[in-house]
Amino acid sequence: QVQLVEAGGGTVQAGGSLRLSCAASGRTLSSYRMGWFRQSPGNERALVSAINWSGGCTWYTDSVKGRFIISRDNAKNTLYLQMNSLKPEDTALYYCAADDRGRGVLIGTSGHYDYWGQGTQVTVSS
Repeated sequence: QVQLVEAGGGTVQAGGSLRLSCAASGRTLSSYRMGWFRQSPGNERALVSAINWSGGCTWYTDSVKGRFIISRDNAKNTLYLQMNSLKPEDTALYYCAADDRGRGVLIGTSGHYDYWGQGTQVTVSS
């Protein structure tokens, strides 16, 4: 099975940018469709963006459309989330997640994904 490690979180002012990465090991990333989730205190973990196995198909939740870009480099076994024009409401713990039961974009809840990283904190100050 795959192990996932996120990096790239931090504290940034509103309007700034961050690039999250998720490095996979143990199994090739191309075997998985992927997603980025986020969770803030008192809220459920929610899907922010998802990508199919090849990177050719993506999905975004409405609140991040036009600001976030999900991508993957299967040769480097790495998933990315470029976050631009960050807002205080983007503050959360961000997780990458993987599923190997299909090839297309998986739009669902946290229960639909089997493999998780430990999370990376993103804090956006106003």
